[in-house]
Amino acid sequence: MKHIWNILRILLALFMIYAGSQHFIKPTFFNAFVPDFLIYKSLIIYASGVLEIALGILLLIPKYASKAATGIFILMILFLPIHIWDVFSETPAIGSHPAAVIRLPIQFVLIALAYKLEKNKA
Repeated sequence: MKHIWNILRILLALFMIYAGSQHFIKPTFFNAFVPDFLIYKSLIIYASGVLEIALGILLLIPKYASKAATGIFILMILFLPIHIWDVFSETPAIGSHPAAVIRLPIQFVLIALAYKLEKNKA
């Protein structure tokens, strides 16, 4: 069973690194996800990208994997309201209503996976 959790840990790490890199490759895509009341949208987009990449890399290092899983858990909880808002928005930031509806359960899966990895001490 430990092998399955190692595979899931690696997959989550690769997903986080990929998702974080997208903040630099397509930063304008993320503009719609940052609420208008926040200033320095570009800084928020790049900083969250750096954080996602760093947490993904740390998740690959067994010594830091549990702490990285905790960080990912917290980050996904912080992003959850954005994805809930997106489902009910007339113009979802993710691009379409079906995409927003699909993305929300994925967010819950990421939260649960990060939680379980932290509890298993990754």
